[in-house]
Amino acid sequence: MIVLRSLLFYLAFYSGSVFYVGMSALMATFAPSRVRPYPDAWARYHRACCKVLLGISVHETGHRPVEPALYALKHESFFEAIDLPNLLDYPVPFGKQELFDIPGWGRAARAYGSVEVRRDQGAKALRAMMTDARKFIASGRPLAIFPEGTRVPHDTRPPLQAGFAGIYKLLGLPVVPVAVNSGPLYHRLWKRPGTITLHFGEVIEPGLPREEIEARVHEAINALNS
Repeated sequence: MIVLRSLLFYLAFYSGSVFYVGMSALMATFAPSRVRPYPDAWARYHRACCKVLLGISVHETGHRPVEPALYALKHESFFEAIDLPNLLDYPVPFGKQELFDIPGWGRAARAYGSVEVRRDQGAKALRAMMTDARKFIASGRPLAIFPEGTRVPHDTRPPLQAGFAGIYKLLGLPVVPVAVNSGPLYHRLWKRPGTITLHFGEVIEPGLPREEIEARVHEAINALNS
């Protein structure tokens, strides 16, 4: 049954993705201000496919602040990356440069609103990132980052990427750590039914020293690990 449900999920989700991603890229080319509905609908469609076809439900705990914040999420699978528009109201993700190089998708991501992370490109690239991020903060949109930098297996605790503390310092925003336990169910070929929990931790104030912010975020995003 797990294999059958997974196959049906792949068929339904990726077939639908052709439409949603294609429309996102099309609108980004001809009407960039109208891109948002398509990535948002794609996220809703993905969650519906998870619920109906895989038997995966989502349980959220904790609270989000009203004011703009930097959300630091544990990253165990593609689930939380696709699901961001469900979790946050019009989020602005920090994305790796390689993602923006994908034909069509990069244009759509920029039109939706994303901050391109250019690693190893020096202070000029960092200033450009901060300029982009502050424009979105001014509009009231939440920022979202995966501080570990990439997907990691459940129950592992790699150190945060070195750039996270710098972004936190320069933006001057409170941080909301988000623990996720999607790995055991979603990060596998044959996905399993169950409940994915996303826990919004206590808000961490801006202005902390590097060692403290890294330690507090690291501990909080791993709250659902054993």
